[in-house]
Amino acid sequence: MAKQLLVIRHAKSDWGNSSLSDFDRPLNKRGKSNAPEMAERLVKQKIVPQLVVSSPALRALTTAKFFAEAWQIPKKNIQLESSIYEASVKTLLSVINNLDNQFDRIALFGHNPGLTDLVNYFDGHIDNMPTCSVVYLEFPFDDWKMVSADTGKVLLFDYPKSGED
Repeated sequence: MAKQLLVIRHAKSDWGNSSLSDFDRPLNKRGKSNAPEMAERLVKQKIVPQLVVSSPALRALTTAKFFAEAWQIPKKNIQLESSIYEASVKTLLSVINNLDNQFDRIALFGHNPGLTDLVNYFDGHIDNMPTCSVVYLEFPFDDWKMVSADTGKVLLFDYPKSGED
């Protein structure tokens, strides 16, 4: 069975409160409407992961919770992975290579620039992953440890404003 990875950048966050650390920034109003809408688009296409892995930063985790709800995955089942926050491609690859092989389709929620760099490392043709964008990748392996440079194929790249072009 091929491995499939949903790479999802957190939804739009709020910069209003300068006393908050970057880690603790919440989603703004647009982010809170984009996340369920994007999740619903995936549900309509029957793209539902078996596992959700997220950066523990508030904006990423909140985004992951909106998607988990649409996917009918209990929020308590979201796996937090602290190394995703501010991660380089090398760190993100290590997270992916260590994913549990019992899961063939996993969603990973994180941040730029790491996620855009990661997608381009696998099958690069994306200038930038906007907030709340989704890249759906497939790898021709049955073991996450085999995932490496240029081994992925982008099946879908979608983002909130894609329909407005």
